[in-house]
Amino acid sequence: MSVKSSSTRTLAKEAPRAWQRMLSGRRLDLLDPSPLDVEIEDIAHGLARVARWNGQTQGPHIFSVAQHSLLVEKIAARLHPDITRAERLFMLLHDAPEYVIGDMISPFKAVIGEAYKSVENRILSAILLRYSLPATPSQAVLKLSKQADRTAAFFEAISLAGFTRAEAERIFGRPVIAAKSFIDEISPAPIETAQEMFLARFREIDAGR
Repeated sequence: MSVKSSSTRTLAKEAPRAWQRMLSGRRLDLLDPSPLDVEIEDIAHGLARVARWNGQTQGPHIFSVAQHSLLVEKIAARLHPDITRAERLFMLLHDAPEYVIGDMISPFKAVIGEAYKSVENRILSAILLRYSLPATPSQAVLKLSKQADRTAAFFEAISLAGFTRAEAERIFGRPVIAAKSFIDEISPAPIETAQEMFLARFREIDAGR
């Protein structure tokens, strides 16, 4: 009869680590995320350092998910001027899980299937609950978020990521508003600036709800 060493038995008992430590000191469990472990400063810090388009964008700075989130919120308000402040906050936070799991490009998400989406949705629900938003947004809010997100992707694609207009229209659809209205939002900013802009906008929206 073989006898396993104590180190082997210990390894067998230990589950793989599924949490990420944040600079705030919080530990977010990806399998069972708690709203109590969500801090907006961690979200802003992370999103400002995650590059859209896997960094394949023009300019000396990355175009971060923090800036993309600001762009989506502004586009959503342009598409529906009567949007509530709570809905604006959802638009700003729609990609917030990426502060811990990163921004997977759409082609890779298609390859790995529902596993990524499952983790992403659990984290998003925890974030939304942390800021007193419904864990499951309404279909109307999700539809607007999707439209604003695709419009933002179109603008980013033709302005930063080297897509032709025809190519971007085929992939993301033709937007109903003009990119020239969002020149400042599409200009990549230094990491610290993007982080500060995201935090400032969050606090502005949250204070007015």
